[in-house]
Amino acid sequence: MFEKLKAYKIQFLFTISILVMYGAFAYDLQRHDFIKLITLYAALFFLSFKLIQLLKTDFKILVAVGVLARLVFFIAEPNLSQDFYRFLWDGRLLAQGLSPYLLTPDQWVAQGNIPINQSTELLEGMGSLSRAHYSNYPPVNQFFYWLSGLFSGNSILGGIVVLRLSIIAADLGIVWVGSKLLKAMGLPAQQIFWYFLNPFILIELTGNLHFEGVMLFFMLAALYLLYLKKWFWAAVLWGFSVSVKLVPLMLLPLLFQFLIKPAKPSVQTQDFWRYVKHHLPASLWKSVRFYGVAVLVFILSFSPFLNSALLEHFSSTLALWFQKFEFNASVYYVVRWIGYQVKGYNIIATAGKILPVIAVVALLALSFFRKNRSPQQLFTGLLFGISCYFALSTTVHPWYLATPLLLSVFTRYRYMLVWTFTIMFSYAAYRETAVEERLWLVAVEYILVIGVLVWELLKQKPKKQVV
Repeated sequence: MFEKLKAYKIQFLFTISILVMYGAFAYDLQRHDFIKLITLYAALFFLSFKLIQLLKTDFKILVAVGVLARLVFFIAEPNLSQDFYRFLWDGRLLAQGLSPYLLTPDQWVAQGNIPINQSTELLEGMGSLSRAHYSNYPPVNQFFYWLSGLFSGNSILGGIVVLRLSIIAADLGIVWVGSKLLKAMGLPAQQIFWYFLNPFILIELTGNLHFEGVMLFFMLAALYLLYLKKWFWAAVLWGFSVSVKLVPLMLLPLLFQFLIKPAKPSVQTQDFWRYVKHHLPASLWKSVRFYGVAVLVFILSFSPFLNSALLEHFSSTLALWFQKFEFNASVYYVVRWIGYQVKGYNIIATAGKILPVIAVVALLALSFFRKNRSPQQLFTGLLFGISCYFALSTTVHPWYLATPLLLSVFTRYRYMLVWTFTIMFSYAAYRETAVEERLWLVAVEYILVIGVLVWELLKQKPKKQVV
């Protein structure tokens, strides 16, 4: 036993250092202290990936380290995001049998009868922007908020703990499903720790209570079931995923080729689209049934909240993200600069309508003009698709990158690991009393990521060995 501990002393020291630094991050950091934030994050980033390298064959130990690191945040109030106040607000409304989609928090205040506890603290915490808009969180996401309201409707900290346990459970599910899928694809199972032990995931999901991890668990489980040819339950889980966050909805076209590929492996060597043409009804049916079930599950998830105002309130709030909000963008900031030179004002209202259309065209092009038939090709297509979408978005908050990060684990591309580091530069925008982006840091963030991506695209693929 002593010899084993001695052999693992470096790993043990790394683990203790990681846990201590997460403690500092969770309990002794303010968002506007960027120097401290980026220093801690850089150290965590280096030590975490070094630990993965040292313990790559010790799967259970790496899982244990990931769980311990998450438990460090157990009673910490999120310090980089205030969104959780709105999560708790929606959850407490649901626990009272009220729809979170009908009124904005400000409208509840105007009515003068707020039916939840600690409403003043929640309203002050979420801020004026959130207070003024309707909830845009889909129903399965709201289910977890409801749990926080049901089990801890009188304590903000209690609600935080309930949400955090849900997110931790989802991450453990991702490790379980992800390792199985990696093995099935002939890839090293320890690659899942590029997600599970990435400080970005621990801080943004477990720490700041963003529910991308829950969405990703459902999406990854759906992809695993598709790999096992269990299309119905895969479609159901994909619908659940969309009902946590809407991102998987736009990725549906990229599944098309994988869904309609021939059942017999021998046919794979023939021209794919010629096969589809000759078997068009059967091929289309394979895709239509999957899309139909997934979309139906998503629509049905709204059934408890159906009323005439639901669609208007939900869609109007979503439109704001494209036409009003801007943060840490790449292509859009170049377009915005051109707009200032030509028009003399911010053209976000126009660009926010055009860029999503370009993103959809790019997704469709990847869906039909790129091979997405094998699991490796599919994951790469999904990764490029979501990357294109974020490249054209007007707003890219750090936690958004959880989706492309997890997808990259199943591919040969590593630019997402770089991006999960450089995305933290965006926190330099938060001052003590204002938000003001440092565009030179935004430029550094994207130049590094694009540079690594271009290098990966241009480098030669390894030659196959002749046996």
